Amino acid sequence: MSTNQMSSTPTPSVPDARPRDVRTFWRVLLAVLAPLPMVGLGAYYLLSPIDGGSPLESTVAAYAADPVRAELLPYLQVPFLFIVPAVFAVVWVSRRGAPRLTTVGALIALTGFLVGFGTVGGILSPATLAVKYQLNLAALGELERAMAESPIALVGSLLFILGVTVGLLLLGLAMWRSHAAPAWMGIALAVGGFTHPFMPGHVAAGIGLLVAAVGFAGASRALLTWDNDDFDLPPVGKTA
Repeated sequence: MSTNQMSSTPTPSVPDARPRDVRTFWRVLLAVLAPLPMVGLGAYYLLSPIDGGSPLESTVAAYAADPVRAELLPYLQVPFLFIVPAVFAVVWVSRRGAPRLTTVGALIALTGFLVGFGTVGGILSPATLAVKYQLNLAALGELERAMAESPIALVGSLLFILGVTVGLLLLGLAMWRSHAAPAWMGIALAVGGFTHPFMPGHVAAGIGLLVAAVGFAGASRALLTWDNDDFDLPPVGKTA
């Protein structure tokens, strides 16, 4: 056989090595995570023995009077660490029906939460640590005030509040306008987030956050009723 004949022989085609489709995993994971942050934080506010923003001495005294509750409260805040994927769940179900409103809401909410996580407080509050380890209240109070008055903390707190109020308000309206979930669930997200800083007392604040959790559950409802093709494009393999 000549060299020309050998070079013109067609190479047999190799089928695409298509990766495993994991869209169901991500779709269900987002659906499960979406309401958890606000459920946990709502329960935290409902069970808190004192209103937020109370003086350190009053908070420590309230925690010391009920150490079991003081030990439980930090764990109720752990689900809030998943607020970023929860926001992504709302963004994902609303982005096609209300793209611009979803984009603006997502930018404000995600910026606020990401900056807030790095600059504002944490799960283990000074009052909780003071009760558990019998720390010096005077020194701890000075440290708390110094941290709160730091420019970085002040900016972080402002952005965090904007993320909760304006960001979740816009995302709730976006979910409503996109028809991804029933209108009342979008309204619940918008109202629950926007009213949180203005609620009188920790019980009302907790109820408001549970209302916001119902709104996040609207994204869960949409994700669980979609099929994988509604959720995302299928995986694409490389032709060998």
